[in-house]
Parts: sequence; structure tokens; C-alpha cells
Amino acid sequence: MTTRPRLSIGLPVYNGEQYLAQSLDAVLGQTYTDFELILSSNASTDGTDDICRAYAKQDPRITFYRQERNIGAAPHHDFVFRKSHGELFKWASGDDLWARDLVARCVALLDEHPDAILAHTFTAAIDGEDKVIQALDYPLRTDAPDAPERLRSMLFDGDLPGAIRADDFYGVIRADVLRRVTPHDSFYHADQVFMAELVLHGRFLEVPEWLYFRRHHDGRALQANPTISSWSRNLDPRRSNKLIHPPARLVAEYIWGYFAAVRRAPLSAAERRACNRHIRSWLASRVTRRLPGRSGPPPIEDFGAVDALSVRAVVAGQEGS
Repeated sequence: MTTRPRLSIGLPVYNGEQYLAQSLDAVLGQTYTDFELILSSNASTDGTDDICRAYAKQDPRITFYRQERNIGAAPHHDFVFRKSHGELFKWASGDDLWARDLVARCVALLDEHPDAILAHTFTAAIDGEDKVIQALDYPLRTDAPDAPERLRSMLFDGDLPGAIRADDFYGVIRADVLRRVTPHDSFYHADQVFMAELVLHGRFLEVPEWLYFRRHHDGRALQANPTISSWSRNLDPRRSNKLIHPPARLVAEYIWGYFAAVRRAPLSAAERRACNRHIRSWLASRVTRRLPGRSGPPPIEDFGAVDALSVRAVVAGQEGS
């Protein structure tokens, strides 16, 4: 690529042959075309690399890398970002699908609101056959002008239906802000802490339409790594030693991560105090929820679905499926 693209898309993948081609078709079929795609295989052992190389030969916007060893999901996501050149950046998943105008709508929203640092769309969940199984409005106040309110909502409203906090991670983000925050770590719920630090730097905006389709299947990281230790080990293999990284430490790092994010963020003293109060109140609420008679958030199947949504109608590459 001879000119610098405005947007960089980073797609790190590990053993993703089942859905990768569909995901690549959705990315490459965007109506917004001024982007580069950094594609990286994390030492995959299935047909992932062949798919990556085939697509890289077909489209000059793609740069393909292969990791010679599995470096873990967190360093792998950071790798594709560090290889990017655009003023805007977006991570992609080898499981998920995007409507054709997702990127165009998000970029336009950031252009319209220069104070915002991230733009995404409502998220719908799909199964392995591309059927929509959940579609709900985004309930978080990450668009609030007040940084402590954005953090408060991310902490306390994260169990509301539709609040898939980690999916903001797949929004279009201003790259200069990403370079100012601490890279994604590998402790328990590190993704939530990463997004909390990012939201302290500026507002997140949402396109109020379901243009992002998050695939739920047994091989996805959340389903494949249900324990604290396995989740952290998937993020970084260096977490494998339970003597050095016991679950208690991984949870403690998670809690401390919020306070550390507040300390690093560009906040006033009053904003910092307000944020720390919200974190302490949230911690107290976590303890209270574990008391007898208290229940956690409902499972995804209780959240309902929107049958009228059609992946085939809005996602590139689905026309003949």
C-alpha cells in the first residue's frame, strides 16, 4: 500500500478456519474502503493460514503475518495494532460479521463528534448458522460528557441486557488515544478494565442499529475458557503457572486494574475522587450480590431476540448462502 490509509483494521486469529472466510468477506465488503487489514495467525494448526494467504493474494489492502508460537490473545491483539498506520483503528474477530456500512457509519459519527474517541453499533448475537438469537439496545452511558459517569455506568450497568461491555472493544477507535492507554493485560476480566481506562479518555458513541453480529459458539474464547485460570491463560500463556498466578491474584489484579486506570487517566483531582468512589461502591455491591437471596444477571437466552433481523440481507458475502 503506497498511501497511508485513514483506517487500520487488525484481525488476530487462532484456529479460526470455520468462520474466518465469512468474517473476511464481511470486512472486505465494507462500503468504506480507505483501510488496510492487518491479518495475523497466532501459530494456528488448522487451515487458518491457508485462508489468510489466499485472501492476502487477492486484496492488496491485506498484510499477513504468522506468529511462530502462540503468544496469547492479548499480546496478539496488541501486535496487530502496533503494525497499523491509520489515524483510526478497529479490531476484528474471525468469528463475527459486520453489516456492509458498519465502518462507514462509525467513521461518519467520529467525524461529526471530534470529542468522541470510539464509535460502534448495536450488537446482535448470532449462532453458528448465522441466525440472530439476541438483539437488544445498548444501555450503557458511555456517551456521557462526564468521565466519572461513564465509568459508573460501565461498572454498575454492565449486567443490564444488551450491555456486552467487551464489544465496545470492536468499535472504531482513534489510534492516538489507543497509544496512550496501557495495552490489554491478561488478568481476569482484563478486557473490561482496558475498556474502562479507554472510556476515561473520552466518550463512546453508538450507531443505534444492529450492524455488528457477534457469534456465539463452543469454540469462542468465553465458552472455551470458563474458569478464571483458563481465561487468563488464553490471554497470555505466561499465566499458566498457577503457583505464580493463582486465581486470587488474577482477581486482585482485576480489581486493582480499575484504580490504576483512574490514576493514569487525564482527569482532574475531583474526577479522580469521584471515579474511585464509584469503584469502591461497585466492589461493595459485588460482595452484597453473593449474599443469600441475591441473584446474578440472567443468562443470554432470557434476554429475547429480534427475528426480523437478517444477516444475509446486510452482510457482504452472504448473498448466496
